[in-house]
Amino acid sequence: MAGRSPFIIIAAGGTGGHMFPAQALAEALLARGWRVALMTDPRGARYAGGLPDAVERRTVSSATFARGGLPAKLAVGPRIGGGIAAAVVSLLRDRPDIVVGFGGYPTIPALSAATILRIPRMIHEQNGVLGQVNRLFAPRVDAVACGTWPTPLPEGVEAEHTGNPVRAAVYERAGAGYIPPGEYPMSLLVIGGSQGARILSDVVPGAVEALPEALRRNLRVSQQARPEDLDRVRAFYEERGIDAEVEPFFSDIPRRMSEAQLVISRAGASSVADLTVIGRPAILVPFAAAAADHQNANARALTEGGAAIRIPESKLDAATLSEHIATVLTDPDGAAQMSRNALALGRPDATDRLVAMVETLSWKETS
Repeated sequence: MAGRSPFIIIAAGGTGGHMFPAQALAEALLARGWRVALMTDPRGARYAGGLPDAVERRTVSSATFARGGLPAKLAVGPRIGGGIAAAVVSLLRDRPDIVVGFGGYPTIPALSAATILRIPRMIHEQNGVLGQVNRLFAPRVDAVACGTWPTPLPEGVEAEHTGNPVRAAVYERAGAGYIPPGEYPMSLLVIGGSQGARILSDVVPGAVEALPEALRRNLRVSQQARPEDLDRVRAFYEERGIDAEVEPFFSDIPRRMSEAQLVISRAGASSVADLTVIGRPAILVPFAAAAADHQNANARALTEGGAAIRIPESKLDAATLSEHIATVLTDPDGAAQMSRNALALGRPDATDRLVAMVETLSWKETS
């Protein structure tokens, strides 16, 4: 690497859950003088808006068997093959020192090309269960990093528990002081992740309405909802005089989370990491249709560690949720303890751990 900046290709896409830790690594490496490129497919590129402008974008084709009918499935092989060929050409033309994949089918071309060209390569798995692509490549890469621990691994594969890197905006609020609930304005943050948020739109408003009036009048709700659910959720709160802000996306989640007395959330890996780095009590509703039930795996450490209450989708209704909200918001000491428990589970140095793995692996291969 002498005489030039070290160069990494980050492969990520599919969902924001894959892209957020990739963004954290990109930000850290750019600050250390690395040149950084993102390789993904057109769908993955839609999640790349938060990446720094200095990150180069390289788009190649990829596909999954999980979507579409027979014609789409028949096209998967050729599309992936074309993407791998394009990735090989790209990496031959501008050879990186290392390729790091963050999961999802858009990472197949870059990791395959790195395998063919014997370029140092590693993967990072955010969830408590390896995704299909990461499970495929785990025996074929030089290192595996896990964000959630323990994560079952294929036989013969070892991994390092780095934790899940968080964006700079989250890290800036790491360990932000928690104001326990009390007889004053309180904030309830409701976030649904990139999929499956409709059930929260269906249940949370009724749960808030069912709270004791003395508690409800002090509550301000910030709730993410799908665009098709916005009008009905907003109307529900407005008709009942409940102070609520409902949007399809909040760009300032770290600030809202740091100011919240309680967070209701899916159990996506990035959301769980944010909760533990900032340190907030949570009610988690794992997405039941998540591949290999990985959201339940993500939630396990928080629930067992006393930082969160887990409610399965099958048992989620307004009355049950309302009872749990009231339990947290009427017990200041208990809520404060949940906040401390969340912090104890966090790995705010996850990005530094991942950077160390990247630099060690690339240095070994070039020394």
